[in-house]
Amino acid sequence: MSFFTRLRRRRVTAAVLTVLAAVLVFLALVVPDQITRLPPGSSVPAAFVRIPIEALAAFALLLALPARARRVTAAVLGAALGLLTIIKVIDMGFFTVLARQFDPVLDWPLLADGYRFVKGSVGKPGAVAAVAGAILLAVAVLVLMILAVRRLAAVAAAHRTASTRGIAAACLAWLACALLGTSFVPGVYVASDSAFVLAHDNVLKVPAAVQDRRAFAAEARDDAFRDVPAEQLLTGLRGKDVVFTFIESYGRSAIEDPKLNQRVDATLAEGGRQLTADGFAARSGFLTSPTTGGGSWLAHSTFQSGVWINNEQRYRSLVSGDRLTLTSAFRKTAAWQTVGVEPGVTYAWPEGQFYGFDRVYDSHTLGYRGPAFSWATMPDQFTLKSFTDREYTRPGRDPLMAEITFVSSHTPWAPLPALLDWADVGDGSVYTAQQRGAPSAGEVWKDAARVREAYAKSIKYSIDSVVSWVREYGDDNLVLVMLGDHQPAPIVVGATASHDVPITVVARDSAVLDRIADWGWTDGLEPAPQAPVWPMDAFRDKFLTAFGPSNDPPRPLAPPKR
Repeated sequence: MSFFTRLRRRRVTAAVLTVLAAVLVFLALVVPDQITRLPPGSSVPAAFVRIPIEALAAFALLLALPARARRVTAAVLGAALGLLTIIKVIDMGFFTVLARQFDPVLDWPLLADGYRFVKGSVGKPGAVAAVAGAILLAVAVLVLMILAVRRLAAVAAAHRTASTRGIAAACLAWLACALLGTSFVPGVYVASDSAFVLAHDNVLKVPAAVQDRRAFAAEARDDAFRDVPAEQLLTGLRGKDVVFTFIESYGRSAIEDPKLNQRVDATLAEGGRQLTADGFAARSGFLTSPTTGGGSWLAHSTFQSGVWINNEQRYRSLVSGDRLTLTSAFRKTAAWQTVGVEPGVTYAWPEGQFYGFDRVYDSHTLGYRGPAFSWATMPDQFTLKSFTDREYTRPGRDPLMAEITFVSSHTPWAPLPALLDWADVGDGSVYTAQQRGAPSAGEVWKDAARVREAYAKSIKYSIDSVVSWVREYGDDNLVLVMLGDHQPAPIVVGATASHDVPITVVARDSAVLDRIADWGWTDGLEPAPQAPVWPMDAFRDKFLTAFGPSNDPPRPLAPPKR
């Protein structure tokens, strides 16, 4: 091979590497952190006709520096751009699942929860492989971005005059496009500053987190029921069994979105008719959850504590404190035994002590001997049957207050169990055949329409389980509160769905529902579209007030003395 051939190849290789470096840096600066911000189909190329002001400013700075300082600064800028790119990728996942950005200050614990979800869905080897792949990808992004920026800086310095003129011309073009609002795709402007905005927003989250910590401390201290004597708490429910059931991902869209509601609405209507025939009545409304797509513990803690818990910092602060929860209010009276039924808990759960449970049953202690249904450790009907056998039908027991969390309607909504006769549930081994015969998550998630269908089926299954349980085991002393924790992921309901979830109170004793008559909730298991919507943190105080002594019926006057 001749000298000139080798030289030509080196030049071609160098040119290709420079072009690849430029493309990598350009995409890192202009690709949005939400997949939904990319236009569909043929409009995608037009969305990348952009002039990133961050690149112009960075290379203007690099050209002004001496060689050694330029190399160091280029490496620092490359590392910063690499970190920003990693945050963008994480944002994409957060928007897909939780419909919000990743908070680099508060959200790190969610990555561990994500690992546990993947482990529960595909097993430990798959989860470990996913983590290893993510770490390798992050390292590769950092290294490649540093190399890319350093290479472009060296090329620009080697052609200083042309680079300076090019940057000046691009700055003028950026300014003109910014003043004119030029865009080839609606909402995507040629004059781009999206990377700067993203970096700026993430930096500001640090002081915002500090301020939020102080604000939360004040909110948590403000508790109207902290010092209420035990004998004045929940007087309107004495002698009743009060069961709170959280249906995972049961959101307002399940009953109002035309792509979902036909199956769910029919289930609620039929369930309402069956309960009415058995002497039960129901009232329903809406609560606005502090989370969507996931983060059930944020909703549970908000509902229980009466304070808004929308991030991990608030959650950790709450559960390390002593705020009165609904459960601890029941326990404080000494009139109830408090029980937590948490089939989704697969590891130590010290929060149970904070909430005030006398006993907690988790995935290891509910006695299930059947297969897992993807992430769901056991079917909801089994969870109810285990609670019934261990607590609800136990002879000689005290009244119960129970929180039962359902998991069958948790992502990925496949495979799904089917309702059984209660006598056939047993230890859960009967579900082995059901699990093998049901479509897997891999099959369902190939098509968004099948995902929505599977989600609706899962909500139907959970509601059917509750209704069937009330009909089979409920009596005059049962008070059931059934609610969703949050809306499902955007793949089901879109990125703009509300955070509202349905909530229903079911009882056979009319005096119970009379106490909440002024809430304005609508009759039946399904809240009407115009039903009241409260923030979820408002429920605790409204519930304790409705069933407190201020709403007790007046005592008959004593006959006059003679």
